[in-house]
Amino acid sequence: MKSRNAFKRYKEGSLTAAFGTDLLLCGSTSIPNLLLRYYTKIDITDEEMMVLVQLLRLRTEEKILFPPLELLAESLTGGVERVERNLASLLNKEVIAITQYYDEAQGAVINGYDFEPLFARLSEAWACAKVKEIEKTHRVLAEKGEKAVDEAVFRRLVRSFEEEFGRPLSPIEAEQIRSWLKDHDCSLILDALRRAVLIGKNNFKYIDSILAKWRKNNLRTLEAVAEYDRHYQEKKQQKSPVQDGAKAGNRRKKEMVKALYLS
Repeated sequence: MKSRNAFKRYKEGSLTAAFGTDLLLCGSTSIPNLLLRYYTKIDITDEEMMVLVQLLRLRTEEKILFPPLELLAESLTGGVERVERNLASLLNKEVIAITQYYDEAQGAVINGYDFEPLFARLSEAWACAKVKEIEKTHRVLAEKGEKAVDEAVFRRLVRSFEEEFGRPLSPIEAEQIRSWLKDHDCSLILDALRRAVLIGKNNFKYIDSILAKWRKNNLRTLEAVAEYDRHYQEKKQQKSPVQDGAKAGNRRKKEMVKALYLS
């Protein structure tokens, strides 16, 4: 039978072991880190926070929903009057409320402190902080000249790569595509993929080399890439006759030298 008032008879000289036993068996009270971080943002003083901690402890450890002031004062400084004042403040600020609960053991309806208002206020404080964090992130990225990645475009690109490669992409490969999207238009990435597939080089290293070359030459559109390719081919064709003539001249020189020493 469970009894909260049962005490163990300890052996003489085992006080340290007794402390360790109670430390384990009494459990612990979990206080959310978000509450510790934001309680001042929702108009809770340090003293009021300690009252909340003791209320939570008594709820979890002792299963006491509505502890008397005297019991709370045993674990807090300032006496009963200060505890009463802090509780009244928490109720007036609507940080906590008093709600009726049904106690199955007693078969009766009893009053108890309700923490739902506390966590509703806490969620609002968290949401405001999260919005500011997101806005700051976007601002920093904008200052660095980095653009936010369009998730829909990113997912379409991943599917295109998986279709061409005939397999799912690894997380590292997916992040590589996300990195490319920060510097290149989606159409350029797809064109680089197409070129790699055409020559059978289905690997990210080769595609990255294509995109790096385009970025080095400040080619930001498909039109700019096409114009660059056209100029490259023209220069290559202009050099070909000269290179062919030089090769023929070298062959003639070699033949003359061979003829000279063999005659």
